[in-house]
Amino acid sequence: MKFDVIVIGGGAAGLMCAIEAGKRGRSVVVLDHAERLGKKILISGGGRCNFTNVNATPQNYLSNNPNFCKSAFARYRPADFIALVEKHGIAYHEKKLGQLFCDFSSRQIVEMLDAECKKAGVQIRLNCRVEQVAKDAEFQLATNQGSFSSDALVIATGGLSFPKIGATDFGYRIAKQFGINLVPARPGLVPLTFQGDEQSVFGQLSGISIDAIAIAEDVSFRENILFTHRGLSGPAILQVSSYQQEKGGIAINLFPEVNVKELLLRSRQSAKELKNLLAEHLPQRFTQEWCTRFAPSKPMHRYSNVELEAIAQRLQHWEILPSGTEGYAKAEVTLGGVDTGELSSKTMEARKLPGLYFIGEIVDVTGWLGGYNFQWAWASGFAAGQFV
Repeated sequence: MKFDVIVIGGGAAGLMCAIEAGKRGRSVVVLDHAERLGKKILISGGGRCNFTNVNATPQNYLSNNPNFCKSAFARYRPADFIALVEKHGIAYHEKKLGQLFCDFSSRQIVEMLDAECKKAGVQIRLNCRVEQVAKDAEFQLATNQGSFSSDALVIATGGLSFPKIGATDFGYRIAKQFGINLVPARPGLVPLTFQGDEQSVFGQLSGISIDAIAIAEDVSFRENILFTHRGLSGPAILQVSSYQQEKGGIAINLFPEVNVKELLLRSRQSAKELKNLLAEHLPQRFTQEWCTRFAPSKPMHRYSNVELEAIAQRLQHWEILPSGTEGYAKAEVTLGGVDTGELSSKTMEARKLPGLYFIGEIVDVTGWLGGYNFQWAWASGFAAGQFV
């Protein structure tokens, strides 16, 4: 079966690319090994798909080349995808921080993309496993549904996150096969795990959530942190996890809007216990465990000023050295991937092999939590779709 364009991967980036190529009159087929289209889209945003972020700029992305994504973002903005959503009559709302969600179901986004594919004449083959890829005069693919050939091949297979719904290393293997350099992959937007002693103390606080600032390297995020049986999660932790280096620590400010030193010194003459004073601002179960570990609680008037200053410092800069992460099973995205130096930022085409394109999560461009990674999928898919 001969096509102008074969797209491997029926996710956000692959479908957007197929739509745009089909609009240009190219014959396009999308091959996906899953039994359903857009499985990651379907589970995203708690089933309501956080499909973009109105505040998306290149500064919200991690990459070895921070400038690489600028070209794609300049040509396909959040407003462009919002216009498509509105054209299909999909109701949506802004939840917080520019994050846009469907009012009803993420299925609406998949159905919209499917409808746009049909309109553009794109064929979609589900349950189609690609077994071999070769390149002679054109690309030759052997699959469980027969042989396919094309002039252009687009790899939109995503990263390693969510192996339970079918994520594989297929795209990375194709890159290696054709000599394309890869930036080492690791889990991103992922919960962190405590070291053994901290896990034994704080693991019993599973379910407690605190508004805090999480800090890693030179970046910080203010949102909730969530205690789990194994460590820390919640939006602020997921955000800093992408910046936290292997064997590196993070810091947490438990009082984002309060000068704790002043608060404690004001209560210096009080008979109130420290843990009870802190419980006026933080969950009581947490303050009990935190004090047990770091500042055995006693009446405030029995602390020296030096002790209170040290406690205040720790409350606003609690340093934690994670033992690791929850891995790809719990990661929202995959950091690293195809080296952007191997690709044209205008077309997403591999410099070493004309006709081969990489888009979406498999590329070394990773966004923050909150719709940013979908925007990269739409923008990179759109960019490649203009040229394949």
